Amino acid sequence: MKKDILFQPFTLKSLHLRNRIVMAPMTRSFSPNGIPTEEVATYYSKRAAAQVGLILSEGTVINRPSSSNDPNIPHFYGEESLKGWQKVIQGVHQAGGQMGPQIWHMGVMYNHHSGWVPPVPFEGPSGLNKPDFTNGVTMTEKDIYDTIAAFGQAAADAKRLGFDCVELHGAHGYLIDQFFWEGTNLRTDEFGGKTVVERSKFAIEVIKEVRRRVGEDFTIILRLSQWKPQDYTFKLTKTPQEMEAWLTPLADAGVDIFHCSQRRFWDSEFDGSDLNFAGWAKKLTGKATITVGSIGLSGEFLAAFKGESSQPQSIEQLLERMDRGEFDLAAVGRSLLADPNWVEKIRDERTAELKGFTKEALGALL
Repeated sequence: MKKDILFQPFTLKSLHLRNRIVMAPMTRSFSPNGIPTEEVATYYSKRAAAQVGLILSEGTVINRPSSSNDPNIPHFYGEESLKGWQKVIQGVHQAGGQMGPQIWHMGVMYNHHSGWVPPVPFEGPSGLNKPDFTNGVTMTEKDIYDTIAAFGQAAADAKRLGFDCVELHGAHGYLIDQFFWEGTNLRTDEFGGKTVVERSKFAIEVIKEVRRRVGEDFTIILRLSQWKPQDYTFKLTKTPQEMEAWLTPLADAGVDIFHCSQRRFWDSEFDGSDLNFAGWAKKLTGKATITVGSIGLSGEFLAAFKGESSQPQSIEQLLERMDRGEFDLAAVGRSLLADPNWVEKIRDERTAELKGFTKEALGALL
């Protein structure tokens, strides 16, 4: 049966997955003072016990004073936070799963709705959250190299704690992505430039440092997006040639898997081909890719914040694309957030039991 493609094993370096289904990183904000709780550990181990192949954690921030805009976002530094993550990975392994933390620096952010602010101003390549909106400071060269080192330390800690891989968050307008984008990177030094290739130096140095700290056999995933939160139609690269010039140096620096974020996985990336972002990334670099974006649901994630619900829908198109080798893995977000047993229901064809998604599901760790 076509769905069997989802349940084939996948092996790459430190990853030995029982199937091709990835739990996508989803911000939950249930870690007071940055410390993952027992409830957070249970949340992840439930998914591992219910046959998720690879769990990617919610974004967890590196050791920089303004890497987060939310006091309940988990940290991936500090003794107590790392103890919390140790319990998380132990629980996932005991349940038969594999997991990697998504390590993150938010860059220049809007202030949190609670009024909480970090102890020092937000930092980014040019102090901008978007063009013409400054809400932070421009990073000095020392800030940049200290941040690169902090990414490396977080990755090293992930390996030391027993995680199976690490993902770098380079998408959705956060710090690494702020360096990519000409609208937020106005620098004239070696970390700026007129092209996305020139502006990729920060990402490349982060990847190289992470690779140096974890060794050659530990899997590094990089999450990327073309779109921006300020403009869903935006594309960093507008042609396959531009995309190849962007992604190839990232692959050469040490990326093993590209996690290609789209709002809808079925959208083609460029005119003249039905390949999606993950399909193009695999074709251009030869690297494994993860596709993501409204898998198994009728609506896309951002609409949920406006109160819109999503209903279960067929994954037939996903299976067809995976069967012809367009991408290697499929990341599922909201369906797994609302229902820990989504994978088992898909495997056993219990489609009548599949659940939709509502905004209320964001308010609890199910």
